[in-house]
Amino acid sequence: MRVRDLLAPGAPRLRLLAAEEELDRQVSGVMTTDLHDPGRYLHGGELVLTGMLWRGGPADSERFVRTIAAGGAVALAAGEAEVGPVPEDLVEACRRHRMPLLAVPDDIAFGTVTEFIGRQVSADRAADLAALVDRHRLLVSAAGGGGLDAVLDLLGGDLDLDCWVLAPTGAVIAGPADRLTAEDRDQLVRAHLAAQRQRRRPPHRARLAGGAYSLLPAGASAGPEEPQTGSLLADWVLAVAGDVTEWTTKRQQLAENLARLVAAERHRRDEGRRLRRRLADELLALLRRDADPAEISRTLYASSAMAARYESPEPKSQVQSASWLVLSAEGTGLPEGTVRAVLEEALGGTTDRALVAGAGNGAVVVLPALDTPVPADTLRELLAPLEAGLGSEGRITLGVSAPASEAGGLRGALEEARHARRIAAARVGRVCVAGPEELASHVLLLAAVPDEVRRAFRSRLLDKVIAYDIEHQADLVRTLEAFLRSDGSWTRCAGQLHVHVNTLRYRIGRIEELTGRDLSRLEDRVDFYLALELA
Repeated sequence: MRVRDLLAPGAPRLRLLAAEEELDRQVSGVMTTDLHDPGRYLHGGELVLTGMLWRGGPADSERFVRTIAAGGAVALAAGEAEVGPVPEDLVEACRRHRMPLLAVPDDIAFGTVTEFIGRQVSADRAADLAALVDRHRLLVSAAGGGGLDAVLDLLGGDLDLDCWVLAPTGAVIAGPADRLTAEDRDQLVRAHLAAQRQRRRPPHRARLAGGAYSLLPAGASAGPEEPQTGSLLADWVLAVAGDVTEWTTKRQQLAENLARLVAAERHRRDEGRRLRRRLADELLALLRRDADPAEISRTLYASSAMAARYESPEPKSQVQSASWLVLSAEGTGLPEGTVRAVLEEALGGTTDRALVAGAGNGAVVVLPALDTPVPADTLRELLAPLEAGLGSEGRITLGVSAPASEAGGLRGALEEARHARRIAAARVGRVCVAGPEELASHVLLLAAVPDEVRRAFRSRLLDKVIAYDIEHQADLVRTLEAFLRSDGSWTRCAGQLHVHVNTLRYRIGRIEELTGRDLSRLEDRVDFYLALELA
């Protein structure tokens, strides 16, 4: 049973005073005590019943709560029959130690509470033992028939066990999607990816506003062997409501078996994608050698024919009517194969419409644009949770082409996506995406310039200005940025900086003196603007 069951209809009439967020803790037994130090008699999982006879003052409350928390108690129930209402210092101590505190009214006997918990715990244990074999049989049969949703529905109805299978982007693979907000899913996958990156032993725990959750890996890296680092960012995660570490051994085993079952389903799904991977690699090879559009169309037709198993339109009509997007991606500081695995999981979806090709640290994706193309901002938002698993050196940069209306246009779309990716690579951030609308910008020219040339250009124009700022605690760089944004307007720039126009003229003159440039000339303004962009 859970602590919250003590507050349900039919339970003894108790009042909750503290730590409402911890009510999902599992109660395994009861200990009644008025000892000053009952810690050595606790084994973990107990509800401690006390008449508070140990309390002589506020300091005793802190010591008592700290002792039972260290001993593994999951809740404290204080009787009001002997010493009256529960004192505020005991309430505060329970809040500090996140210990659920229940008040037992003077007309409720401790024996009534103990008997209620005993009945509930005994019923839970009997049900666990009697149904264990049958439950596992049902899990296996559900997995073979209705898929993961059938398994999670079974657990939710049979054991009141709320579970979700989440993609590393936060998308719901299985489970009641309406019971987890997008923000909650984002926090859960970020917590999981961060724990995986730090190689912490699962289950990982996360606390949201709605309570505690346990996170178990369920993918290629979830087996007993050494995790495959390249797949960590693409693994599914099993999210279970509650703290698994506080459960009974049998319930913990059930959660672990469920994670294995999900991992097996993921493996089965990955095996089914082998043909699509071969098609994707073949398509990329055709694009690289600028093959005949008819050959490219045949590969796209085969891809659509596979996806059409889940959809109503005929595959041939899809190929003829669809526009296609090309995405070019590259990973930095990541194991080989990571980017391909990540994009396959993030963009594949349930219908596997995306063709994801590539090897090493790069990947190329071809997918239907359908009614609307995928904007760069959407992709950036989709991949943002992965930042938690990238580490200090890891990056993913991605470029998106404009839609290609026919197979013959995919070669040009590939080149466009590669140029856009170079723009993304020139930016600061863990996950950077650039779209086709940026290819007409000066940013494309900057991305095409070699790194050493860019560094030299930036250094010649800005190093002396930056050094002056550091030495004199000046604000010349910010002044230069504001002056250029104001199109050289003295009054507008002075207003933005909240300085007098004469002060602004002095600063601009100092910049010109340090650099030998003239900010009244368009050519010099352009040079400074580009240098600031590179910085």
